[in-house]
Amino acid sequence: MSTGGGLQRISRFISKYFVVWVLAAAALALLTPETFAWIGDYISILLGVVMLGMGLTLTPADFRRIIERPRDVAIGSCAQWVIMPTLAYGLVVGLGLPTEVGIGLILLGAAPGGTASNVMTYLGKGDVALSVTITSVTTIAAPIVMPAWVVLLAGEQIQVTFAEMFQEIVLIVLIPVVAGVVIRQVLDRTAPTAAEVGLTVFPAISVLAIVTIVAAIVGLNVENILAASGVALVAVLVHNAVGLGAGYGVGHTTSMPEDRARACAFEVGMQNSGLAVAIAVAFFSPLTALVPALASVWHNVTGPALATYFTRQTDEHSASAPSIHESD
Repeated sequence: MSTGGGLQRISRFISKYFVVWVLAAAALALLTPETFAWIGDYISILLGVVMLGMGLTLTPADFRRIIERPRDVAIGSCAQWVIMPTLAYGLVVGLGLPTEVGIGLILLGAAPGGTASNVMTYLGKGDVALSVTITSVTTIAAPIVMPAWVVLLAGEQIQVTFAEMFQEIVLIVLIPVVAGVVIRQVLDRTAPTAAEVGLTVFPAISVLAIVTIVAAIVGLNVENILAASGVALVAVLVHNAVGLGAGYGVGHTTSMPEDRARACAFEVGMQNSGLAVAIAVAFFSPLTALVPALASVWHNVTGPALATYFTRQTDEHSASAPSIHESD
């Protein structure tokens, strides 16, 4: 068996059991927080690696889809930009969350879609091209959209400026994504074999980076997590559940086909919690990173669960559809 084939099997194995690694890492970090807390200084770098991997998956065709299907991309992106930040603010006010915890929830709500949403769309038999395109658009716009929402909704409670957050998100997100796109184009033209190997290996690297980020944040927040009030956990659960449902509902309400509605569900309901964690650690406190850290774990539970449900729906529909070979 070729080396490439072996790498593909290893990468698929690591990616397939994503949620297992996340839960295992979180459990280990709770038991031995000192083992992982030091990684907190490198969260931004790890997230940059994930964003570089995302850039490597993008091709000119992905950006052409923005022109080819502007309606669905605009609907999905606007739903993500509007529903999740305003829902977060509503939960902060409605549940009376403490200031630092509330800022963490707003950071999470204002974050763009994450690469996990693309994986879940694929597993749930949704429109992967639409998912990737919406993730790309919301990620590229993140340096403007994310700090704008945070300053608008929590401006009186923070000392951070729009410009400071803009600069940090450009460094963590935009530059690595653009670098990934450029590297992919160069490799496709000059070393296609290397490009293929990179695309085989990088999903697993991204998974391991996200798992490491989760472990670091849990390690930094172990006391806060163990003492976390039920209301913080409720906020994470409600935010995610309403986001997934609202995204799916928006897709159907705007007459999208089923596969695109599924893509919208994951794009709206699953944020780049790693980016929210990185901004929380960079500008606020470990306590502010608590909600995004909980979301990092929870999103990787509900995402696969919903993808499994969608897949079963598709399989049941296919099984019940009349065969073209059936006689009249």
